[in-house]
Amino acid sequence: MTHYFPRFVLLAAILATLCACQPKSSAPADASPPVATVNGQVITRDFFEFYAKTATGKTSAELTPDIRNRLLDNLIKAELVAQEASRQGIDKSGDSAYLLELSRLNVLEQAVSDRYLKDKKPTDAEVRSEYETEVAGMPKTEYHARHILVATEPFAEKVIQRLDRGEKFEDLAKVESMDPSKNNGGDIGWLRGGMPPEIMNALAGLKPGEYAKKPVQTQYGWHILQLVESRPLTPPPFEQAKPRFEQIVEAKKFKSYMDELMRDAKVTKTLDQPAPGAAASAAPAATATPSAQSVPASAPAAPAKP
Repeated sequence: MTHYFPRFVLLAAILATLCACQPKSSAPADASPPVATVNGQVITRDFFEFYAKTATGKTSAELTPDIRNRLLDNLIKAELVAQEASRQGIDKSGDSAYLLELSRLNVLEQAVSDRYLKDKKPTDAEVRSEYETEVAGMPKTEYHARHILVATEPFAEKVIQRLDRGEKFEDLAKVESMDPSKNNGGDIGWLRGGMPPEIMNALAGLKPGEYAKKPVQTQYGWHILQLVESRPLTPPPFEQAKPRFEQIVEAKKFKSYMDELMRDAKVTKTLDQPAPGAAASAAPAATATPSAQSVPASAPAAPAKP
């Protein structure tokens, strides 16, 4: 079957990769022989090999002649468009210039990170320490809950009074709640953390089947809570979680390195200074005071049921 690689798909893949990694070759661009020349601009063998490997996962030698030529044509067309962008000044103005600069910063940051961490791989002791620290801070219980979300405290209290008179929680949720969970009788699944602490604390004081006698306020509104059931929360085994904690340790090491660079750098911030040409007597803009956050149509989706 003939393989076809759409040009834009390939270029998008390359851009994503450039923001996440660097070419493996350490040779300068002019040390690699050309595979094509476009209006005097050379496309080198090393660059073409990097492109082919990124787009297909294979070296060019592993590809058919037809696919190799399609890949090269993609690069030639992309180079032509880039040259036209340069001719029109697009690469030096507006959003395009900023996107190019952000791409450059992303690529170089990843390259520096890779080099810095090359001989600083996390030890088992470092990874286990990070794992044990997180496990120690994890909640010990998870809760299966329902809630009814309303806009005001007085209305929440009226809903609780109706519950006290024997109306079913699920039925009231379907009628009164402004959260999408109303369609499930207010069921928001198992909560393992990441929810407002006010909600978790209220659930911790309930027995299965009970509802809170006082509504709980969060930034989303007023919640009437019911505990369906609870169970001990078991952390994942160390070996299963190890890859994620290796990444956490590496990220912390590189952050420490960036902090060192910041300490040694001479940085001047002028963000809040008047723009050039502004009147000398102009007073700095007042800092806006955030208004009370309006209640959204719904609270964030709860974690999925296991």
